[in-house]
Amino acid sequence: MKKIITYLLCAFAAASCSSFLVKEPEDSLAVEDFFKDETQCRLYTNRFYRILPSGAAIFDEGADIIIKSTLAPEIRGARFVSSKDKNWTWDALREINFFLENAWRCDDAAVRAEYCGLAKFFRAFFYFDKLRRFGDVPWYDHTLDPADITLYKERDSRQTVCARVLEDINEAIATLPSEHEDYRVTRWTALALKSRIFLFEGTFRKYHGLPGWEECLDECILACKELIDNGGYSLYTEGETPYRDLFLSKNTISKEVILAQSYGLSMGLTHNANDYFTSTTMGRSGLLKDVVDMYLMKDGSTFTSGEDFDNLDFVAECQNRDPRLAQTIRTPGYTRVGSNSWVAPDMNATLTGYQITKFVGEARYDISNTSENDLPLFRIAEVYLNYAEAKAELGTITQADLDETVCLLRSRVGMPALDLSSANAAPDPYLCDPVTGYRNVSGPNKGIILEIRRERTIELVCEGFRYWDIMRWKEGKRFDRPFVGMYFPGPGTYDLDGNGSVDFCIYLGDAPAVESGVAYSNIADLALTQGMSGNIVRFGNIPRNWREDRDYLYPIPTDDIVLTGGAITQNPNWN
Repeated sequence: MKKIITYLLCAFAAASCSSFLVKEPEDSLAVEDFFKDETQCRLYTNRFYRILPSGAAIFDEGADIIIKSTLAPEIRGARFVSSKDKNWTWDALREINFFLENAWRCDDAAVRAEYCGLAKFFRAFFYFDKLRRFGDVPWYDHTLDPADITLYKERDSRQTVCARVLEDINEAIATLPSEHEDYRVTRWTALALKSRIFLFEGTFRKYHGLPGWEECLDECILACKELIDNGGYSLYTEGETPYRDLFLSKNTISKEVILAQSYGLSMGLTHNANDYFTSTTMGRSGLLKDVVDMYLMKDGSTFTSGEDFDNLDFVAECQNRDPRLAQTIRTPGYTRVGSNSWVAPDMNATLTGYQITKFVGEARYDISNTSENDLPLFRIAEVYLNYAEAKAELGTITQADLDETVCLLRSRVGMPALDLSSANAAPDPYLCDPVTGYRNVSGPNKGIILEIRRERTIELVCEGFRYWDIMRWKEGKRFDRPFVGMYFPGPGTYDLDGNGSVDFCIYLGDAPAVESGVAYSNIADLALTQGMSGNIVRFGNIPRNWREDRDYLYPIPTDDIVLTGGAITQNPNWN
């Protein structure tokens, strides 16, 4: 039995595709007495949860809406073909397939079905990540011996892989339990994952000119509808700031969150959201100006239709906006959790001036890696957006569909409903613009598609979706636009929180005497768009050149091309 436990608690360490997929010698695995009951099945399958993102992998977002002190290679156009890639690894898949091959040892048919469904959920999750990164990938549904010739086979088409993923996730939906669980995968988690996978695949195929996109969106819609109608989840609406509070709760809010990562100091499980968004040394994340401009006015009108919207000072531009803006970044009147004192954006902790507050709790958690609020992985708000987008892209969306999805998101924060006819009759010029918006949307539903993208951007910011949204929408050229932040008319002192006291100073030449509570910046460091005035410019001296013919997929590591004798081929234009 000691051998069994040792085996189950050790990762399958290896360096290449082949070694991850090859079985260990039979005489080193004592599995005959394992997988016999639910306890043993649960013990083994608990390891699958490591596949799910955690900590900063959830809130550490960049892409085209947030910038940090370092631009990712994807954004700079600086990726290159390498011999290895940590994302082209197969150890987790081998563990899943190993369980599926041995689950027959459990005599309880119901237990066996449930945990096989769990394994297939994670195999679908595993292959979804591979599919969106690399496109075609080899599909393996069993562990491999060294002599197995399929170890060196070519990549299967994304259509083939997607069909197998659909089979897996449907089986997971059919066999996983329906009881709500905050931290364990259920039938409802599987439906949420299915909606995410097939929204991605359907829109990726549509905008990249691949066949079968309609069928994928149909699958997304079926999953969403089942979850919305029968899942028992709804939006959290309690208190004055429900959107903000949803992400600060120490215990996940089960009403809305379908699956969460659990944290707690008592368990020794923490993350660093507070430190990440408040420290001057953790990347200085900041929302970009053209994304802030996407937030509507409180009455539902567009901010960008106002006079001189791009030359307003910070206090003025924050007035009467969608309340989610003030629940996502520091705006005038912002207070830390547990405090009544107004706090200005810390210009030393954000590159753009738009300092993010989502997931940021009490100041006592600002110490590195001490945050203990739970982090949502799947929530019903995403499913609402998936449903609305899929129907809009198919051209089947109705006002009733909007009323039970996007309009609920707006209602939670006191925003007026989204009207289908009005959106399509007059698409927002700002969202149509190829620099500030999206260049590839067309057709009679253009207006509503753009409005749903606005809602998705605002509602799901810092939850790990944006890069992949840009990939599926074929909007990589957004990475090439100027990255700008707050507007300033020139050197001088500023009251960013609107409390009547100076909290930021832009100076020219020698630095002034330092005053407590005031952040200082030389105008040269801000690189304003008009030299002595304008918006903060970041990374203006770093060339970016998104390649439409190459960059929507990652390169395949050359070691695996060599190991398979060329059967695994490189992605287009990465040679």
